[in-house]
Amino acid sequence: MKARLVIIGYGAIAAELIARLRDKYGTDCTLAVLLRSNSASRAHLPVGVSCLTSVQDVLHFQPDLVVEAAGHQAVRDYAQACLIAGLSFVAVSVGAMADGRLYQQLCEAAEQGRAKLIFPSGAIGSLDYIRAVRDLPDTQIVYESRKPPSAWADELQRLGETQPIGHEVLLFDGHAREAALRYPQNLNVAASLALAGKGFDATRVRIVVDPDAKGNMHCVHATGAFGDMKLQIVNKPSPDNPKTSWVVGLSLMATVERYFSPVIFG
Repeated sequence: MKARLVIIGYGAIAAELIARLRDKYGTDCTLAVLLRSNSASRAHLPVGVSCLTSVQDVLHFQPDLVVEAAGHQAVRDYAQACLIAGLSFVAVSVGAMADGRLYQQLCEAAEQGRAKLIFPSGAIGSLDYIRAVRDLPDTQIVYESRKPPSAWADELQRLGETQPIGHEVLLFDGHAREAALRYPQNLNVAASLALAGKGFDATRVRIVVDPDAKGNMHCVHATGAFGDMKLQIVNKPSPDNPKTSWVVGLSLMATVERYFSPVIFG
């Protein structure tokens, strides 16, 4: 795979992506990272990876693809300009699309620039199935997240729950839009299901803090005229961030490779 990539941010996910790309493709993959001028991460970039500071730097670098791995604000700050300029944009922070106005702006920008706004599957599967059945009128989709207390330490503290807890806590039960906006670091999966399926206001989300959870558990239940689909995935948390599943970085790598591949599944 010969490609030029710009990655926004240099946290755990971005670092893993860069390491995997360099290990697999070596110098065939030319990489740059977009960071703010005062970012402490600038000092930790691997040798041979360019450091960019602005959208203008990105355009001058002339990447084949831009990959966001820096949070919702990075999507708001950079996606529109990249898409208008004709640069396809991978958004890891899918939850930012709960802002309907932003999502519409980015769709219009992608159309204007003849670029693609791309969402990796991240910690979840079944998105192809959900997309296939979403237009049937009676389709219903429910997503339940079960994570150990370490993933929700701040939220539990605000509820007055002290760790260790020995019982389940129902943290949220409502629609995907509110879930994604309320928990931007945890609920990208809910946003992905909403976008692939019936929309943010027609996708029900339950968040359960489970002291017996062996990892980050994602349960998807879709019902309708097509049948009954149940999916359960248990992901190991990232060693560097218990709010994120380790597989997210792997999914991002697969998304990048899929973009450049001559063969596409799904």
